[in-house]
Amino acid sequence: MGAVEGRVALVTGAARGQGRAHALALAAEGADIIVTDLCADIATVPYSLGTAAELAETVALVEATGQRCLSMPADIRDTAGIGLVVEAGIEAFGQIDICVANAGVTGYGKFHELDDDTWNDMIDVDLTGTFKTIRAVLPHMLDRRYGRIIATSSMAGRMGNANLAHYVAAKWGVIGMVKSLAMEVANKGITVNAIAPAAVDTAMLHNDAMYKLFCPDMDAPTREDVTPRYQAMNRLGVAWMDPEEVSRAVLFVAADAASSMTGQVIEVSLGSSAGTQ
Repeated sequence: MGAVEGRVALVTGAARGQGRAHALALAAEGADIIVTDLCADIATVPYSLGTAAELAETVALVEATGQRCLSMPADIRDTAGIGLVVEAGIEAFGQIDICVANAGVTGYGKFHELDDDTWNDMIDVDLTGTFKTIRAVLPHMLDRRYGRIIATSSMAGRMGNANLAHYVAAKWGVIGMVKSLAMEVANKGITVNAIAPAAVDTAMLHNDAMYKLFCPDMDAPTREDVTPRYQAMNRLGVAWMDPEEVSRAVLFVAADAASSMTGQVIEVSLGSSAGTQ
């Protein structure tokens, strides 16, 4: 029997990367899956986002595990849009037991050069969108007195990072939000936790804008150029991890075996947090 056998999980940002990995990990352990993604680009985000074709590929991969999968494109910044996803999921499967509020974007810029649109889009997606996703599913979980809520933060939500003030602010905010909600629902059968990964091998990390951030001395840095600079940020001597490593942490707190864990930040940090309190 799988760790989440018979459960239904909603995963946002599931077209690729960590979201896809989380959906597949939960499906492999017996959950039916609801996946959503924006399936469009955002003007202030300096790389291409997931597509409708990639979301369809996620569905096919989930269904290949033998589990059911419902897919709907949605903008988590839009209250009505994410609400429709939750309604459709409950109608299709009868329940939502697990919510993985994973969708997020990144970008960079010096603090005084961040314009209003860049700041607002980052906060709206990474913090407010996470709030709206959780808020949409919470009444259903309260009614059933059961739920596993898991939000994607970042190791950036544990520290400061130059040129990433908007991203860092959003990810710190996710942690505060998770801890606050965990206190509200602690006696209602619902756990609320955050996952804080370090560098993950996804398109969010591997794009020209991020390469230039870490190699400002190069005109056109490549994956090979940035590798040693990422390696220098952690104690394990590797540059980044596979998204499946983060999924194992998600799966752990999604399972009934972790019912005593709530309000916590699970760091998947490549050792970068070993020297911090």
